[in-house]
Amino acid sequence: MEGESKEKLSSVSNLVTVFENNRTPGAAPRVCKLEIEHHRPGCRAPPAAEPWKGPNPGETLEGPEPRTVSRRYLSSLKNKLSSGAWRKSCQPGTHPGPGTQEPEEKKIVQELLETEKAYVARLHLLDQVFFQELLTEARASKAFPEDVVRLIFSNISSIYQFHAQFFLPELQRRLDEWTATPRIGDVIQKLAPFLKMYSEYVKNFERAMELLATWTDKSAPFQEVITRIQGSEASGSLTLQHHMLEPVQRIPRYELLLKEYVQKLPAQAPDRADAQKALDVIFSAAQHSNAAIAEMERLQDLWDVYQRLGLEDDIVDPSNTLLREGPVLKISFRRSDPMERYLFLFNNTLLCCVPKVIQVGARFQVRTRIDVAGMKVRELTDGEFPHSFLVSGKQRTLELQARSQEEMISWIQACQAAIDQIEKRNETFKAAVQGLEGDTQEQELQSGELGLRAPQWVRDKMVTMCMRCREPFNALTRRRHHCRACGYVVCAKCSDYRAELRYDGNRPNRVCFRCFTFLTGNVLPENKEDKRRGILEKKSMTGSEQSLMCSFLQLVGDKWGKSGPRGWCVIPRDDPLVLYVYAAPQDMRAHTSIPLLGYQVTAGTQADPRVFQLQQSGQLYTFKAETEELRDRWVKAMERAASGWSPRGPNDGDLSDCPTAGHSPLQSPG
Repeated sequence: MEGESKEKLSSVSNLVTVFENNRTPGAAPRVCKLEIEHHRPGCRAPPAAEPWKGPNPGETLEGPEPRTVSRRYLSSLKNKLSSGAWRKSCQPGTHPGPGTQEPEEKKIVQELLETEKAYVARLHLLDQVFFQELLTEARASKAFPEDVVRLIFSNISSIYQFHAQFFLPELQRRLDEWTATPRIGDVIQKLAPFLKMYSEYVKNFERAMELLATWTDKSAPFQEVITRIQGSEASGSLTLQHHMLEPVQRIPRYELLLKEYVQKLPAQAPDRADAQKALDVIFSAAQHSNAAIAEMERLQDLWDVYQRLGLEDDIVDPSNTLLREGPVLKISFRRSDPMERYLFLFNNTLLCCVPKVIQVGARFQVRTRIDVAGMKVRELTDGEFPHSFLVSGKQRTLELQARSQEEMISWIQACQAAIDQIEKRNETFKAAVQGLEGDTQEQELQSGELGLRAPQWVRDKMVTMCMRCREPFNALTRRRHHCRACGYVVCAKCSDYRAELRYDGNRPNRVCFRCFTFLTGNVLPENKEDKRRGILEKKSMTGSEQSLMCSFLQLVGDKWGKSGPRGWCVIPRDDPLVLYVYAAPQDMRAHTSIPLLGYQVTAGTQADPRVFQLQQSGQLYTFKAETEELRDRWVKAMERAASGWSPRGPNDGDLSDCPTAGHSPLQSPG
């Protein structure tokens, strides 16, 4: 008998054949009973099928209400499995006789064997009773599909056969031969790699719970079979859901018992090296189980998002990963007030959505999609819209405003991390994508990118004249338009051209004459060429690299005529003795220029300390800054210019901290 048993269990390779036979489509499931009762004393096979017959006459059974296992519970379970805080002590079924002192490591092996027997009995209940009887009922009544039963129980048959035919007999044999061979590390080390099959079961667990709840409500024969078995003595009045949770918890139990076994081994024990290696393999299997739970949670989160988006076919992709979501404000190029938006950032796509007023079904409507591949993100320094950032992609460019500085930084970091991940995965892209430079000259796309990606549009209120011909806008005869290639605000005459843009599917779009020439190669007629620039046609300087000082100032008094109550004032670095006053930061032509050499600068009065004046030979210009600190910086800059001072280096005398258009420089000097 002993030789026959050893021959039967000599090779683990038979396990692969067992698994393959069990997984063969259409094959009838094998009813595998434990065949070790004749060879191993004390190891009993699971009870026969009689206990699962109906209850005794007169007994009333109330079937437990079907319920799913919540994601919150699964998350809690994963944390508990990792920490080991959930373990309950399990005492061995056999105890040494009086006066006999068993080694501590042998007691742990006995505990492992006894818990394994109970576990195999539970697997027998799942595979040979629940699974087989539901399959039989499905074939006989056709009340529910066989595939549903197979999906619910996943690979439970493979798990049962592994433990019943290989793992449990090996543990029993080693405990029987403990006096001659006091070790189990080699056995566990040999068989433990097969425990990775649990990841498939764990990954399917939540779906199995949903199917179980659905078909319990949907099919009376399905519910009757489950209720009958749950009411039997062998089921212990526990629900099928409870029994199906046992395999999810089993691998962490092995890990805890094996850790305790290694700790109890003497320092020179021959089993220490094998036991430690076995523990490492068990730990790897536990990691597979935890990873399966994490993957299950990821898919559930993804499904929840897709439901909120309306389950559109071109959005649903199980390979996606949700990186971040949350509300933002979209800064409009036309309107003065920002609009509410909700962002979903996936590993490959950014969705900009609008919350629905009537939230029946989908809660959001997708307005804009931007591929992460080729996307750029950077912070915007804008006094009117704090905590704003720019997302520029092939399809669109968005200016967005977060609720706080921390939230803005978090969005930028999340977007950049997604961009970097795409860059690492795809060797055809260039080096890691860099954010657009703060220099406003970089707001105009590089010529090589024209038409390939959506530009950043200049806001309407940032300019008062066409950025190409420099003629002032008005509401009737010269209205504002945007070039779809470079994003400039131009008049109808300067944008009376059409060119195909690749980022818009090669559809013809309105472009300015310069972009038209570049994109099509056509030469414009002479009468449409740029006119010669006048003395005031100097492009506004909004960055510290081009200006010594720049900011908005209020223009006080009648001296300024119809130019407006506020002007964008600039002392250019390449013309440091002249003050240029523009109607808006992006204007191509100043409405006033003042040569500062020889002017006298007077600081504010007690009535309003933010006011200062320029005076010379009857000429008087009055300005008003937003803060006294800003006034002091302007007075210092104008006094130096009036004395004939010029910068010698790129950073010499720089008093400006306004790197982008449209913001009011109220910060302290950099």
